[in-house]
Amino acid sequence: MTERIPATLVETIDPQKPIRLTPAQAGGPIHTRSFTGLFRNLRLYGAGSLFVLFFGTVWLNWGERQAVLWDFGQSQFHIFGATFWPQDFILLSALLIICAFGLFFITKFAGRVWCGYSCPHSLWTWIFMWAEKVTEGDRNQRIKLDAAPWSANKLLRRSAKHAIWLAVSLATALTFVGYFTPIKQLVPDLLHWQAGATTSFWIFLFSAATYINGGFVREKVCLHMCPYSRFQSVMFDDSTLLVSYDSQRGEGRGSRKKDSDYRAEGLGDCIDCTLCVQVCPTGIDIRDGLQLDCISCGACIDACDSVMDKMGYARGLVRYSSERAMAGTPTRWLRPQLVGYAAMLLVMIGALVWALEERSLVSLDVHKDRSLFRENNQGQVENIYVLKVINKTMQPHSYHLSLRSEADLRLQGQQQLHLAPGEMLEVPVSVALLSGHSNRTSQPLSFELVEQSDPSIQVSAASTFVAPVNR
Repeated sequence: MTERIPATLVETIDPQKPIRLTPAQAGGPIHTRSFTGLFRNLRLYGAGSLFVLFFGTVWLNWGERQAVLWDFGQSQFHIFGATFWPQDFILLSALLIICAFGLFFITKFAGRVWCGYSCPHSLWTWIFMWAEKVTEGDRNQRIKLDAAPWSANKLLRRSAKHAIWLAVSLATALTFVGYFTPIKQLVPDLLHWQAGATTSFWIFLFSAATYINGGFVREKVCLHMCPYSRFQSVMFDDSTLLVSYDSQRGEGRGSRKKDSDYRAEGLGDCIDCTLCVQVCPTGIDIRDGLQLDCISCGACIDACDSVMDKMGYARGLVRYSSERAMAGTPTRWLRPQLVGYAAMLLVMIGALVWALEERSLVSLDVHKDRSLFRENNQGQVENIYVLKVINKTMQPHSYHLSLRSEADLRLQGQQQLHLAPGEMLEVPVSVALLSGHSNRTSQPLSFELVEQSDPSIQVSAASTFVAPVNR
């Protein structure tokens, strides 16, 4: 006999009450409503700072070059006074790991606030939504314009909106490519149709991606394409701060007069105005609980607080809160995982700072010739090496090359090296065995490079010397 699992009815549908779908549930376009409030201002100030940083930094100069430039042609990454080379790639990896742990920490502490306040896709979406507002009007006007037949007014408004979208997209792509190709040369080249095919392709690609994502895809990126939305929920715990609706205070919902005794009517503080839905950039109803689409931007908090102020109710019906706080127990601020993320973050930041301070300003790589050894004109065993020297600074330097080994070896070849700023030089040298015989087939040695005027700038590289035994 098959055992049946008992089922429990947890919700019934009232046939007298129509089901109201949110824009996201209905699959239609999301038209957000204008609003003001604390979290909107925080987002504006934060986004403004990030836009100034992104669009402004690319135009800064450092000496005779662009201050921040990733020069693939020269395999150099310039960031103000520092120049990084492919050999410094480990530092970039460390920086990415730090960013990942920073994201883990902030997610554990305050949920998906990165998405609502700092994510480039969210910030550019807000800009595109602003363009809609100034060209087509606020939410109700845009809904009416969508439903209206085509006319000269509708064509003009739509054309103005798309013109702003395209201008923002082109400026974004041009700035991004400008971090890889000097922007002060890139702009005149584009204006005179002299930009290369590769550069033009990337500008077109990033312009199209910005235009499509910010104008049409929008919240679908957050829901269907962003991997962060998929794994962020597993990092939450019952003390993570999330945008939450206080159902105990808000239910049951319903309209009422401002000064009415709504408690006697069995109503909660929620007047069911749906403003929290109308301002949401992803079109969800926060009253349905935590959802994958929520980007923790706080727009619904600002909208709800403004309604509470008008009704004379206390703010906070929708607020940043934890599951524990909503259940009436204190939020635990110090949790093992949160402390662990913070500790790892501080350790890695400290390690990166130390690595940057200890980073050698000159690079030395040794490549031994494929042949094991040879005999020179004096009858000595000789090995050939090619030294690759890189001056990582933006000033000229002179270096002295020397050899260190326990065996009786002598360095032959160029020993005084002069390198221009950022220059890479390949120096062939030979090392000869003076004693005429060897007790081992290989001897360890190291090449040392020291800056002549500043001995603190030095580097060494190890290699081996190969010789026949008992020669």
